[in-house]
Amino acid sequence: MIFLQLFLQFFHVGVFSFGGGYATLPFLYDIAEKYHWYSTKQLTDMLAISSITPGPVGVNMATFAGFTTSGILGALVATTAIILPSYIIVTIVYKLLDKFKSNQAVKGAIRGLKAAGCALLSAVGIRLIFTSNLHLLGTLLLAALLISGFINKRDPLFYLAVSAVIGLVLGHFNWIGV
Repeated sequence: MIFLQLFLQFFHVGVFSFGGGYATLPFLYDIAEKYHWYSTKQLTDMLAISSITPGPVGVNMATFAGFTTSGILGALVATTAIILPSYIIVTIVYKLLDKFKSNQAVKGAIRGLKAAGCALLSAVGIRLIFTSNLHLLGTLLLAALLISGFINKRDPLFYLAVSAVIGLVLGHFNWIGV
């Protein structure tokens, strides 16, 4: 029964998380609250690991969530379920692309979906900030990297690497309680 629930939940995530891997976060947060398969702390850890491992973040998150829930088979079920809607949709869209690529209504719908995706991602980001146990140094690091990101416009992976190194160094000395 757990595998069917995993499949249905992650299929739902795959269908409705339009805009990339981080768009899965609102859904994964809701799954954590509804099913208690993983905690919000584990979700934060899964996000960090998924961001630095190769592959799409959403797929990595599904794999980690499935593994946390039901081991390797759970990981396979969740990963398959989150990928399947995209496969189906891309196959259909590919067949219809020439017919609708210049349609203004389609262009408008996509613009609206992008805005909705940004709003959902922002809401989850704010929720994760307030539910994670950030210490003063961690909060200052977050603020400094955000400001630096807006000013310097570097690749986000650069800031991810910098924060990982700083977290390891400070955590080694137990300055931020990691």
